[in-house]
Amino acid sequence: MSDPVEPQEPRTPTFSESLSAAARQSSFGKIEPGETPTAGAMLGAIGGVRGIVESVAPGFAFLLLYTFTKNLPLSVIVPVVIAVILVIVRAITRSPVTPAVSGAIGIALTAFLALATNRAENNFLPGIIINVIVLLVLIISIAVKWPLVGVVVGLLLGELNWRADPAKRRAFTIATWVWVLPSVIRVAVQVPLYLAHRADLLAATKLLTGIPLYIAALWVTWLLVRAVTTKPDVSAE
Repeated sequence: MSDPVEPQEPRTPTFSESLSAAARQSSFGKIEPGETPTAGAMLGAIGGVRGIVESVAPGFAFLLLYTFTKNLPLSVIVPVVIAVILVIVRAITRSPVTPAVSGAIGIALTAFLALATNRAENNFLPGIIINVIVLLVLIISIAVKWPLVGVVVGLLLGELNWRADPAKRRAFTIATWVWVLPSVIRVAVQVPLYLAHRADLLAATKLLTGIPLYIAALWVTWLLVRAVTTKPDVSAE
């Protein structure tokens, strides 16, 4: 009789493997190298119609309620309720709940901040801070010659030596600058409105500079990445 095979313990992913897995969960992970960008593929990359609704509905509710009622508790609580309903709908339909849960937590935290300070504009303060941080990270990544788009795409494709290719390095640097622009626009528009205590206009500009700019940046990035990457040749394996 042969000796019983001992069950092997699951291997702990390396740091690089963990980063690659995170990259595959990003919008870039929905895009095949060399794939032609289409409206349908782009819609899937941002979560489909459901993803758009989940992103827009709470903010749109705040905009309507605060514009017409100026009632702060009502304006911030209703979006939280909507976010919770969206989580429940995902759970009932057995869809991934992580995006909706993370969104609901973020909305709840901003609502608490606004209520705790009794300042409606503070509902948007965390978003402004996040955009400033993202802007700094992007610019620093370019300054140290490790453009963030290149890092993400390199992890996604398992190609860690992309910096040795001038064409790829240039394309990924340009793509990273493309992502700098939306953050610059958001900060430049929202900070003056925050200082002016215009929560209604903050809500409107957040919607206008949210998904539309995100889609535009993703589309241009997709084109740039596609131009310097090719789909793996599976027939050669």
